[in-house]
Amino acid sequence: MTALTRALRAASLAALVLCGAAQAQAPAPATTSAAPPPLSAFFGNSPFGDAKLSPTARYLAVRASAPGQRDFLMVIDLDTKAGKIIANYSDADVNGFYWINDTRLVFDTHEKGVGPGDQRFAPGLYAVDHDGGRFVELASRTGRSANEGSRTARKLLPVQSRIAGNMPWEGSDYTYVASAVGNMKGEMSHVDLLRVNTVTGQYSTVPRPGNTFGWLLDHKGEPRLAITHKDLTRTIQYLDPATGEWRALASSPIFQETADTIEPLGFGPTGNLFVVARGKTGLKALHTLDVATGKRDPQPLLSAPGYDFDGGLVVNSDKVLGVLFRTDAMSNEWFDPAMKQVQQDVDKLLPTTVNLVSVPGHATSPLAVVTAYSDVVAPIFFLYDTRTKALNKIGEARPGLQPAQMGRQQFFRYKARDGMDIPALLTLPPGAQRSGLPLVVMVHGGPYVRGASWGWSPVSQFLASRGYAVLEPEFRGSQGFGSQHERAGYKQWGLAMQNDIADGARWAIDKGIVDPKRICIAGGSYGGYATLMGLVNDPDLYKCGINIVGVTDIGLLFDNGWSLSDDVSRDTKEHSMPEKIGDPVKDAAQFKATSPIQQAARITQPLILAYGGVDRRVPINHGTAFRNAVMRTNKNVEWIEYPEEGHGWSLEKNRLDFWGRVETFLDKHIGSGAAR
Repeated sequence: MTALTRALRAASLAALVLCGAAQAQAPAPATTSAAPPPLSAFFGNSPFGDAKLSPTARYLAVRASAPGQRDFLMVIDLDTKAGKIIANYSDADVNGFYWINDTRLVFDTHEKGVGPGDQRFAPGLYAVDHDGGRFVELASRTGRSANEGSRTARKLLPVQSRIAGNMPWEGSDYTYVASAVGNMKGEMSHVDLLRVNTVTGQYSTVPRPGNTFGWLLDHKGEPRLAITHKDLTRTIQYLDPATGEWRALASSPIFQETADTIEPLGFGPTGNLFVVARGKTGLKALHTLDVATGKRDPQPLLSAPGYDFDGGLVVNSDKVLGVLFRTDAMSNEWFDPAMKQVQQDVDKLLPTTVNLVSVPGHATSPLAVVTAYSDVVAPIFFLYDTRTKALNKIGEARPGLQPAQMGRQQFFRYKARDGMDIPALLTLPPGAQRSGLPLVVMVHGGPYVRGASWGWSPVSQFLASRGYAVLEPEFRGSQGFGSQHERAGYKQWGLAMQNDIADGARWAIDKGIVDPKRICIAGGSYGGYATLMGLVNDPDLYKCGINIVGVTDIGLLFDNGWSLSDDVSRDTKEHSMPEKIGDPVKDAAQFKATSPIQQAARITQPLILAYGGVDRRVPINHGTAFRNAVMRTNKNVEWIEYPEEGHGWSLEKNRLDFWGRVETFLDKHIGSGAAR
């Protein structure tokens, strides 16, 4: 590890980062240029990462980079407009960061130029003042101790330590760190919570009430909840401030959702606990829970028809102000009247975007960070002054992209063949043409997760900029739309789940949006599996396929047959996967009928197979075995392997290479090249 360099940048650098007019707006529509944006505009590393205000809003911390440089951490004094880089490495990039009080931050690092297979270092953990002073290494990247070899060597935090958070309005130099502890079998046995002095580096372990896998701090930043696992039961333990003792607050099965299952979200200043629970409608909603009785208020505090509650609290030192949550898109919902007015004022200044407002810790702070986005606008960060209503741009995630070069996106629902409503996103290419388009059906991974939400996406916008319509279905089994929608996908790999995807493509055909002879299916992980099964089940519908790190043999999910262990626990394989995917013994016939490896000879369409050499979620033998099988009868197969990558492409060079290959592939088979 090289020494941390501290470089003073003049106020002109701060002005470069903190730029914009008093009423800066998101980019206005511009004339569409003849040439679409380059690949790097979508898949290159972003020059701007994040911005966070100190509790009093005196300082603004920014993670950013310049061409050819590592991501650095910079702090701007908002009174003097002077900026200073306080963390900058030659062999690592600053990653996550947060304020622990008004003058001190904690951060970790990563290596965005090194793939998972080549990584040598842990993220580490560091503390530093706003001016670069009192720099302390808290957790080693290598496992060594601080000042190793000297008589005063200090024991550092374990290498697996991660920021657990605190409430910065208290003004303490202490913070809490979560540290996963493994067992002899290489599995996680529990998670410790460590109380760390960020000035001295000394730490102590918070006593655990059992086999703890999760922690939650209260509004004052002190440990209040611990989630323990025992005998396949998940128990939420409450540390009673009156007695100093842990007691069980609620219990439910780990791998089965019941009426008693709750997800703790956070505490308010009066000690009330906010939780997420599923109601009689099958949808999750936000509730409050009385920690004295363990009973939750049956009346939801916030619910969204048609959607599970998915979000977090927005709090300051005085109160819970509202929530940030997702329906078709991410947005704020405010409980506090003053924040409702702030939202209205910001929306007037930025009328063409969704504007997410992040507040500093102290209730009297007048500033807020605004993240503005839309379907055609990648996130733009602003600083908003509630007193003057001045809005200044801080930075952009994807500078240089014009909204007119992007495709408009809509969220809608279509009917599957059995009548079930299937939510979906449809992105159309920029321009006037709205019929006879080539289509890419992009299938999300998981599969029992939520897919994309409305907003700017590099993949969908890249494809739209090249003239393709993009359909992203939330097939049955997808989370976020109620228990009925999710459970309808259990044991439906290659069956009803696959039909939902095909029905979406046929919906687009029936509406006249797409050319039925120019449809390609693509996706990663489960989406890669669905790509292959789509080519098997619906050869008349899909003209080509793009499989990214896709499952090819369902049985290998339970026994990967690979020299490396995968990243799925034994308990998950024994108690969750049989219910959701199927039982390897009882459902062996179904596994055989719905595993692409068994159907390889039926795939005759052009195909991309792309895999990472060190993928632990879907090991590369899924890809190599299928490649060897399909190429016996199909010579139009392009094999792509990135030896240093895991479950997806972390390296910029690989993202640019892969999507460049995809662009050529699509153009040849369903794009303008196919017409030639």
